[in-house]
Amino acid sequence: MSTHPFSRKAVKIKGSRRSALDLARGRLVLISAVFSLAYILIAARVVDLSLIQGELQHYAESEAVESDEETGAIVEEQVRRADILDRNGVLLATSLEMASLYADPVMVADPVAVAEGLVRVFPDMIYGDMLQKLQRKSRFVWLRRNITPQEQYGVLELGQPGLKFEKGQRRIYPQGMLAAHFIGYTNIDGKGLAGVERSFDSFLNEAAGPLALTLDIRLQYILSREIRTAFEKFSAQGAVGVVLDITNGEILAATSLPSFDPHDPGGADQKALFNRLTLGVYELGSPFKIFSTAALLETLDVPMGKTFDARKPLKHGRFHISDFHPEKRRLTVPEVFVYSSNIGAALMGEMVGTEALKDFYKDLGLFSSLSLEIGEIGHPILPETWRDINTLTASYGHGIAVSPLQMVVAASTIMGGGTLLQPTLILDKNKAEKPRENLDLRVVSPQTAHRLRQLMRLTVTNGTGAKADVPGYRVGGKTGTAEKPGPKGYDRKRLLSSFIGFFPMEAPRYAVFVMLDEPKGTKDSFNYATGGWVAAPAVGRIIASMGPLLGVRPLPDGTTDDLAVSLKHYLHKEEKKGKKSLASY
Repeated sequence: MSTHPFSRKAVKIKGSRRSALDLARGRLVLISAVFSLAYILIAARVVDLSLIQGELQHYAESEAVESDEETGAIVEEQVRRADILDRNGVLLATSLEMASLYADPVMVADPVAVAEGLVRVFPDMIYGDMLQKLQRKSRFVWLRRNITPQEQYGVLELGQPGLKFEKGQRRIYPQGMLAAHFIGYTNIDGKGLAGVERSFDSFLNEAAGPLALTLDIRLQYILSREIRTAFEKFSAQGAVGVVLDITNGEILAATSLPSFDPHDPGGADQKALFNRLTLGVYELGSPFKIFSTAALLETLDVPMGKTFDARKPLKHGRFHISDFHPEKRRLTVPEVFVYSSNIGAALMGEMVGTEALKDFYKDLGLFSSLSLEIGEIGHPILPETWRDINTLTASYGHGIAVSPLQMVVAASTIMGGGTLLQPTLILDKNKAEKPRENLDLRVVSPQTAHRLRQLMRLTVTNGTGAKADVPGYRVGGKTGTAEKPGPKGYDRKRLLSSFIGFFPMEAPRYAVFVMLDEPKGTKDSFNYATGGWVAAPAVGRIIASMGPLLGVRPLPDGTTDDLAVSLKHYLHKEEKKGKKSLASY
């Protein structure tokens, strides 16, 4: 039986079908909306990863981006900076790959929890500082540069997607403070700021191989050890030392105290960063008698028996020149040198003459800045108007200030045979042994150089440098005890005490120099703080340690000391009777 289309039952059936269709249609719309939303989310994530995150990564790795407003750090794609080696291949400076931590504050959901976690990993971090950085509106902020692997692992354990790492290079100095003033250091971004690191900054960033220095880290350790021992023993304000090969100008060791850690130069005192050996200029005193004596012998060819009246202080206008320990008699040339007479040296300068002495000092390079491969070089301080009194005082090292290394190089020029010496810190392995017999660079004749060798040897055997003597090595040298200038003139209590030594004197090869700034006398030195007491012993210990290391064979006992013996007859026969140690001069 058929159902009428308008019957109640037929209407009911049609209504049920319509409801089912509507329900199905609604479900399809809902599913379509869910899928559409999912596609939108996926598309948004793709855009985020490909554009926004890509831009952030590009920002972090850009070679030239704006610096962070607080740290001033620049994120760069760094190439590995070349190593610095000593002359024997020992590593002095190298670059290690390290991670630096930064944050994307937008991706940090809970800044408080992240800041707390970071402070646990880095106990020295300030919680408030971290919290402030993590709440910035920017997409990039440095948190910590050059972290250790252990610290990086600690950060990873926090599981925070907003914390990220950037690879970079950190400069490492395996020898620590040894030769820090000369090797130098870099900033956090690897740019050289001092020493060789600065003067060869571009080279080190582009070089395919390492840069070798003339330094010998073994000698550097010996020099630094003895300089620090003297520095601490005599409570000095500062100290310098250098070992120089006078045959080719190579600096084998060099130090300046106080020193600093090149890994943290920002934490060092400015006095520690100052290179006293090359940048500091001082009135060094008696070592200048090497030059005035050489000028006398070279320009006037006077005999060694020539005498100078040192019976009383020398007066020149309102100036008085006296000796620290006056002999109060006429002194021969060797006696002026051996007993370090200011009066005798001034009379030598007067005999040479102002223009001739100035020209001689110029030829030695004492009137211009020293040429060396680092930027920390001091310029000599000279009298604005050179008068006759300046000739007298410059003859014994007052009134003219130069760097200690500059003085050592000038003295080595004379001791090395008389041709001008050019110091260097960079090792030239391809350089053949070149003779220094360049007549265009000759300052003194070989004969004058030999005379000065005799005088320096005599100073150690019979004069003020006795405490520098080392059996078998024939040390020669010159003491220096200079009063430092002050507002009221020269201060007898503030001294620059030094000794420059050479060995072996039969064929000089090495110069060793030590200087202490304002040393204080001790009970062991009978309260003397002069060069003979505080610097000469240190030079002796350095030579005793470095001689065997360099293969310098000591002469057997009983070998005739021709250098000293040949001039002894010029000394006063009663020079030592009833007198204090000559090291007190």
